[in-house]
Amino acid sequence: MQIWVDADACPGVIKDMLFRVADRTGIMVTLVANRALRTPPSRHIRSVVVPAGFDVADNEIVRLTQPGDLVITADIPLAAAVVEKDATALNPRGELYTRANIGQHLSMRNFMEELRSSGMETGGPAAFSAGDGRAFARELDRFVQRAGPAR
Repeated sequence: MQIWVDADACPGVIKDMLFRVADRTGIMVTLVANRALRTPPSRHIRSVVVPAGFDVADNEIVRLTQPGDLVITADIPLAAAVVEKDATALNPRGELYTRANIGQHLSMRNFMEELRSSGMETGGPAAFSAGDGRAFARELDRFVQRAGPAR
């Protein structure tokens, strides 16, 4: 199992948690972004830089993800694509995307997109909070526990 991170918009506090998990468990954490990112020196952490462009990082994550992997992303279409590959996606706010709930998340995302394209102001997401970080940490810990030791 590996952890893939849609890193361009991932909060720093989430990356820090993932770095600690990588070192503690030996699970490989790979950040995918369209620019170089700083990562701590560790044989369990790496960064992949992809060319700039619409969905380039997302497409690379989908290409590299294997069944059983975990993908950290707030991008619901990316989450749907990795769930389709029998992987799991986790939002930086602690929301787990699975086969059981991804359809509902896609429907809501598409509905909100329709509202925005019709000119309705829907507002953006709330600011990232300490509670979001705690929810993420809980779900990440549950996932790592279920996955068992790193291979």
